[in-house]
Amino acid sequence: MITTLLIANRGEIACRVATTARKMGIRTIAVFSDADADSKHVALCDVAIRIGAAPARDSYLKADVILQAAIDSGAQAIHPGYGFLSENTDFAQACAQAGLIFVGPPAAAIAAMGSKSAAKTLMAQAGVPLVPGYHGDNQDPVFLHQQADQIGYPVLIKASAGGGGKGMRVVSSTEEFDEALISCKRESLSSFSDERVLLERYLQKPRHIEIQVFADQHGNCVYLFERDCSVQRRHQKVIEEAPAPDMSQERRRAMGDAAIAAARAVKYVGAGTVEFIVEPDGRFYFMEMNTRLQVEHPVTEMITGLDLVEWQLRVAAGEPLPYVQEQLQFCGHAIEARIYAENPDTGFLPSVGTLVYLGLPEHVAFANAEVRVDGGVRTGDVISPYYDPMIAKLIVRGATRDEARARMLQALAHTHVSGVHTNVAFLSRLMTDTAFAAGDLDTGLIERQRATLLPPVPAARKEALALATAALLTIEAQQQTSDPWSITDGWRVTGQYQRAITWLDGEQAHLVRLHQHIVSADSPLRQIEIDEQFYSAHWRVHESPQTDVLHMDLSLAGIRITGLVAMRDGRFQVFESGQSTTLILRDLLAHSADQELEHAGGMIAPMPGKIIAINFEAGASVRRGQALLVMEAMKMEHTIHAEADGIIKEVFFMVGDQVSDGAVLVSLE
Repeated sequence: MITTLLIANRGEIACRVATTARKMGIRTIAVFSDADADSKHVALCDVAIRIGAAPARDSYLKADVILQAAIDSGAQAIHPGYGFLSENTDFAQACAQAGLIFVGPPAAAIAAMGSKSAAKTLMAQAGVPLVPGYHGDNQDPVFLHQQADQIGYPVLIKASAGGGGKGMRVVSSTEEFDEALISCKRESLSSFSDERVLLERYLQKPRHIEIQVFADQHGNCVYLFERDCSVQRRHQKVIEEAPAPDMSQERRRAMGDAAIAAARAVKYVGAGTVEFIVEPDGRFYFMEMNTRLQVEHPVTEMITGLDLVEWQLRVAAGEPLPYVQEQLQFCGHAIEARIYAENPDTGFLPSVGTLVYLGLPEHVAFANAEVRVDGGVRTGDVISPYYDPMIAKLIVRGATRDEARARMLQALAHTHVSGVHTNVAFLSRLMTDTAFAAGDLDTGLIERQRATLLPPVPAARKEALALATAALLTIEAQQQTSDPWSITDGWRVTGQYQRAITWLDGEQAHLVRLHQHIVSADSPLRQIEIDEQFYSAHWRVHESPQTDVLHMDLSLAGIRITGLVAMRDGRFQVFESGQSTTLILRDLLAHSADQELEHAGGMIAPMPGKIIAINFEAGASVRRGQALLVMEAMKMEHTIHAEADGIIKEVFFMVGDQVSDGAVLVSLE
């Protein structure tokens, strides 16, 4: 058995592997970049070794440095997690040459499945169904354009070495093809050091269903049922569930057999996932095989009761699979939601910043349901532009799908994140969406249900305004000094006290008036006036380890509200009744000094990133909607388009420059 394991990854997967390894009595070694020196995965492991600077290319992608760390620390094996070097053929081969166990498939299997085009050739030979398209080696842009025209639009361009939605574009017409191809090749080269692409017919209203396979070194191979990963944004998964809704036993068996055939075709060993695209009539086609553990593996664990990381470690050590296919079964329904630092209202752009507060549901068990949290960050950690912006994964299991949805809603209501934008409210709306609730799933669900899933941001509720006001008064009281001139408790000779507080809710201002009659210092009688309505109010604050986070019980007109308020620099984030509202305390004295600069006709950076392409120079005429420049941030490309017809007055940055969030990029007349 493996006794010492180096985990060549970070975040929640490194924490996940460390937890299972500890359960098995395995000594763990973490590697970390400068950005992760104080991270959760470092704290969980027995030993931690610095491997470089924050950018992944200078740390987690430096195979030679990681190998040396394993050798120097006496590790027997390396677990690559997912992402980074997990599907790197050269790294797997280098581990073998160094006498280290690579917890994953053989290098030859990774190579076979690493090229989407080569993999599809293999799958055709193995009798696995394929989507019509072009998977060849000819990468001439004119030739590829001709192939796309023959396949018929819409057509999908995909990075041959890619995954995770990177280097992928849906092209609706022949006029859009050339620009999309350039972008795909550039993003593929940046993400995978390989600009080759393949083309496929873009299926209408397809589902994305994947099969978890597992093979050992003794020729045994099983499938652990399916996961439905159809709910996606920007070709990246948002919700995963197991089993897939409306999956018949016959189709499950057919897809499972096809997945095993795919694994056997490349002599696979370890955990792998065979991904299929499924048409509404049930026809399914091979898309790709991920030669690693998947982010969504917990839903499989929840319905089978198996620890797939433990299986990985035992198979890597040469042990046979513990079960044959006929012994495997599942129970109940599991759903996973990925909590991302991103803003759904701005096209799901990632959000960076410090986690002022992070509150996640505790793992709880019920008779027929469970809640599980897999996370890799804590309060005070920084979501940086260097890595994927995932904060945590919430995984729930219920006896039925509806029960699992209800449990997920409850878990999301107890998820409190302050300091960055998140998709928590969006995920809650998704759980109650009529199409999702009915199991009417496909990869276009989010876009199709956009009106209900991405509605205008609602105005702040009175409950949120009252909680923010109560928090402000509480903080002021806690900051009192013995100086009588500094006391702000509202004492008046008459005992009557009124105060007006203005809260900024986006572009809307809310005036809240506090009416207070001080009978004694310990029992003031308060009324809060909101929108000319008066509410009796009193509150109690629970003890909290953070001075800038208040857990409160508020009684508003006799109705009890439990809430949490996280405060930083005049910004109050209020969590109540599953809602999150950000309010800014308006300081009239400082208002004139805080006016934001207005840049007429200026296109600004939606997030920190690097300029990778500039399409026009100063003086050029452009039309509204034309792509002016391209940024790269968090491993994805973001195109900045002209907001109107005009002439470019100035381009403020060059290719290769790093820009900050909100930086003016282009001035347009």
